Amino acid sequence: MTRAKELLKQRYYKPIKDQPELFVGIELEYPVVNLSGNATDVSLTKQLFVYLLNNFDFHADKFDSDNNPIQLIDQVSGDMILFEVSYNTIEFAFAKASRISEVEERLDTYLSMIQPYLRDHNHELQGWGVNPNWAKNDNRPVKSPRYEMLMDFLELSKAKNDSFFHDYPEYGSFICGSQVQLDVSKTSYLRVLNAFNQIEGPKAVLLANSEFWGSDWDLALSRDVFWENSMHGVFKENAGVFPKAFKNEDDYFSYLSETAIFTAKRGEETYYFEPIRAKDYLTRPYIEARSIQGEVATIVPNEEDFKSHRSYQFQDLTTRGTVEFRSVCTQPFSATFAPAAFHLGLLVNLETLEGILKDAPLFEVFDYDYPRIRRLFSKKKISKTDFKLILPLTEALLTCAEEGLKNRGFEEEVYLAPLQERLAALKARLD
Repeated sequence: MTRAKELLKQRYYKPIKDQPELFVGIELEYPVVNLSGNATDVSLTKQLFVYLLNNFDFHADKFDSDNNPIQLIDQVSGDMILFEVSYNTIEFAFAKASRISEVEERLDTYLSMIQPYLRDHNHELQGWGVNPNWAKNDNRPVKSPRYEMLMDFLELSKAKNDSFFHDYPEYGSFICGSQVQLDVSKTSYLRVLNAFNQIEGPKAVLLANSEFWGSDWDLALSRDVFWENSMHGVFKENAGVFPKAFKNEDDYFSYLSETAIFTAKRGEETYYFEPIRAKDYLTRPYIEARSIQGEVATIVPNEEDFKSHRSYQFQDLTTRGTVEFRSVCTQPFSATFAPAAFHLGLLVNLETLEGILKDAPLFEVFDYDYPRIRRLFSKKKISKTDFKLILPLTEALLTCAEEGLKNRGFEEEVYLAPLQERLAALKARLD
């Protein structure tokens, strides 16, 4: 085994428990929208954090370079409220919970604090996967090394004159997602990665909510293109759908070693550079890098840099012994917890899920090309023929998730109602 694979195993495999207790970790990102249709007032969003800090039970643990609070922690629950990439997006990163209803209750509490304040100033959080006023907004990053580095790195695509790249390297400032992390075991994680990778087409049908307003993209779900046709997608292994099922642990970590490293810290300075495959990183005698101040430096790769490794696949093994599902757009508020419930229900009913996927004719029709299936069903216009192929599988997945949630006994199946309504509407179109 190469040293790169060993380091990746230490980072992602070692934290996995043999028999973990199942917790739910949910992250929700929302655009702050100016109701007049103008740009989001970022001075207002910064002041919102001060208001929360001064009036509720939060403490600030991160500040930007202008000393504005940019990450707040609820002192009771440990939940975090933070700016995600720009001052136009607010993320709720919830501490792990035993059931979804716990997270729902806490989100309702936070929204009761935040929405009235924003609405008093003609703004509000809205349930979209793309900020509707993205073209007017101040899309500069939050003034912190992590986000400034990330934006500088993504902007490397501007100089490449390559049609592979889209024209919006600032996309992190205006796209919003709904992520869920679920605990997996050493015996289940590969099964989970393989199974959930196969359902990205049905998820696109049920959960697309990121039309790119002001563009001519024929996509109801644009977030994939933003990731995959950016610097994050220079190596196709680094972002998106896995092209195949993994045979075993070594197969998976071989694939992971093809992903990218593009940043490193030296002292207090954060550097970025052209992406380098993880497997090749330690063989480089030196790397030409840039700081967020624009200074060019020569750095020598070392093993500690693997601690900053992160890939952007739709099913990611994390450093916390969980799989993070990260391909879903932010949903309307009426469907906020539908993605978490869908993933959770399928995970606890994994054996049934695998049986459904094994017998699904959809995959044979499309030659088991999972990335192609995902992109096809992300479109605004999908033919009746293609809908007829995917809707039976989608319906079976919803039933499987519902059974799994019912077996948990917490009445979490109610969160699937928006997806069942969406499926019923799609089926009606075929009549």
